[in-house]
Amino acid sequence: MHILGIETSCDETAAAVVAADGTILSNVVFSQLDEHTPYGGVVPEIAARAHLDHIEAVVKAALDQSGIGWDRIDAVAATTGPGLIGGVIVGATVAKALAMVQDKPFVAVNHLEGHALTCRLTDDVAFPYLLLLVSGGHSQILIVGGVGRYKRLGSTIDDAVGEAFDKTAKMLGLGFPGGPAVEQAAKSGDPTRFDLPRPLMGRPGADFSFSGLKTAVRNTVERLPDPITDQDLADVAASFQAAVADVLADRMKNAIAEFRAAHPEGDTLVIAGGVAANQAIRARLSTLTDKLNMRTVAPPLKLCTDNGAMIAWAGLERFRLGKSDGFDAVCRPRWPLDTMEPA
Repeated sequence: MHILGIETSCDETAAAVVAADGTILSNVVFSQLDEHTPYGGVVPEIAARAHLDHIEAVVKAALDQSGIGWDRIDAVAATTGPGLIGGVIVGATVAKALAMVQDKPFVAVNHLEGHALTCRLTDDVAFPYLLLLVSGGHSQILIVGGVGRYKRLGSTIDDAVGEAFDKTAKMLGLGFPGGPAVEQAAKSGDPTRFDLPRPLMGRPGADFSFSGLKTAVRNTVERLPDPITDQDLADVAASFQAAVADVLADRMKNAIAEFRAAHPEGDTLVIAGGVAANQAIRARLSTLTDKLNMRTVAPPLKLCTDNGAMIAWAGLERFRLGKSDGFDAVCRPRWPLDTMEPA
C-alpha cells in the first residue's frame, strides 16, 4: 500500500509518498522562508499564494522521486485542518482533484494527527502513549489511545510555546523562524543570568502559560544597558530557553502521573511538532523520563517540522482501518484532536 500525502497548512508546501511498511519513498518540502522573513512571521495571504505557485511542482517531484506510478498509489491524503485556511484549501483541493482524476480514495487528515502519529512511522511506537505536541500554533499534552482517539490533559491558556520562541527572537533581533535562531543564540549564553518567571510551575494540572514569560523577556531586553552586546542577547536567549524547558518538564511530570493512572502499561512519551527539534528541550524531558522510568521518543529533526510524509502516514493509518472521505470533506481552520474520538 502506498499513499500520496499533501501538506499546506502553514508556510511549507509539501508532498510525499509513503509505503505501509514505513518506507518514505519521497518527501519534498518547499519552504516559504524567503517570502515571510521580511515580515518577521507568516503572512496568511502570502502563504496561500505561494502554495498556489509551487504545489504543482512539489507534487510532481514527490511522485517522480518515489519511483512508482499512479497504478501503485492506493489513496491520496491531504491536510484539511487545522491551519491557515487559505493554504489548507489549496492543498486539499489539489489532493481531491488528483484523487478524482486518478479514481483513488481521498483521506482527510488532521494536521495535528500527522504530528501525533509520526512516531509510529519512525519508531513503531505502540498505543497508548503520552504526547507533548509543541509548535508555533499548538501546545498540548494528550493521551494517544489509537488512530483518531485522543484525550487532552493540558494545553496553553494563552500563547503557544513556538509563538513565544518566535516573539522572543523578534525582540532580540535574531530573525525568523525564531525557534532555531533562539536555540543557536542560547548555545553561547548563560541560562542563569536573568531570573525569568516559570508560569504555572508547581501548580496542579498540565496546562501551560507563556504570555507572562514573553512579557518578562521584553522587559528584560528594555532594561539592558546600551549598547546591547551579542553576549547580552545570548544570555537572554539561554535564560528564556531554560525557563521554557523547566515549565515543560514540570507540566509533563503532572501529565505523566495522570497518564500512568489511566494506562499503567504505558511507558512512552512522544515529543512532536516544530519545537520538538529543540535539543535543549529534548534533553530536559529525557532527563525527566529517565528518572520516571519512561522512554522519550522524538522524530528525526526533518520530520518534526511540517512535511508531507507525516500526512501520508496519518492518511495510511486511517485508510488501512477502512477510513476515507468524500470529496465534500470540509476544510477547517480549527480542529482539536480531542474532538475526534475519546482515548
